[in-house]
Amino acid sequence: MSETFLPKFEIVEVCPDSAKLIGIYCIKDKKADGFKAKNEWMCSSFNHEVRLIIALNDQDKQVGFIEYIPSEKAWRPLRAGNFIFIQCIAVFSKSARKLGLASMLINQVEKTARAQNKSGVCVICSEGAWMANRSLFKKNGFSSIQKKGRFDLLVKIYDNNAIRPEFIDWDRSLKEYMGWHLVYANQCPWHIKSVEAIKDSASEHGILLKIKQLNTPEDAQNGPSGYGTFGIIKDGVLLADHYISRTRFENILKKYGR
Repeated sequence: MSETFLPKFEIVEVCPDSAKLIGIYCIKDKKADGFKAKNEWMCSSFNHEVRLIIALNDQDKQVGFIEYIPSEKAWRPLRAGNFIFIQCIAVFSKSARKLGLASMLINQVEKTARAQNKSGVCVICSEGAWMANRSLFKKNGFSSIQKKGRFDLLVKIYDNNAIRPEFIDWDRSLKEYMGWHLVYANQCPWHIKSVEAIKDSASEHGILLKIKQLNTPEDAQNGPSGYGTFGIIKDGVLLADHYISRTRFENILKKYGR
C-alpha cells in the first residue's frame, strides 16, 4: 500500500509479507545475510503486526523509515499495554531532514494509533548511538516519563486513564551472565555481521564466548540491555549495549582482559 506524502515524498508501508519485495531500508542487498535474517524475523509468528513505513524521494530512492509494533510485542525492555511502540526511526538524507521527514513519519504512526483506538504512542530514546534523540519526539508532543542510564522512555498519550508504560529493569538479569556473553536478536539487520565478526575475534583470542539469540519479544523485554536486542557482557557487567565492530570488541578485550 502506498500514498502520496507531500510533493517531495511517497510513503510505502511494508508488512512481513511484502518485505522481500519492497525492502527494509537499512540493507539494500536482498541477498545479504542481514536482509535474510531481518525478513525471517518479520515473518515470525511473533511479528506479524510489525510495520515499516519507508519514504521515497522523487527518484524512488529510500530516504527514511520508521518501524513500529504493538507495545505488547516490543523488542525492548518495556512493559506497556494498548500502545503503539516505535522501535526504530532513521532519516539519513540531510535534505529530507530539513523538510521534516522524521516528524512526518512519526505523524503517520500516530494516525495508525488513533485509528486503532490505542492509548497512545511510546518510544525509547537514548543519548549516544543507535537510537533516536529525545528532542525529535519532544518537539512532536511526546513527554519523558522515565529515565534509566542513557535511555529515556517517552510517550504521547491519548487516553488519560491508560496505565503508563514503564521500563523493565534490564540490570536484574545481568547476574545470570557469568563469563563472556553475546546476546542478540535479528530485529536489526546489522546484527548478523557484528555477531560473526565478534565470534571470529573471540575464537582467535581464545575467548569462550557464549552466544544467545533472542527469539521472542519476551526474551528481548527481559534481556540484559536498554537497547534490548544486543549486549556484550562479561561476568555480569554490560560492556556494550548495541552492535559493535570487530575493532571495538578487540579494544574491549584489551581493556577488560580475558
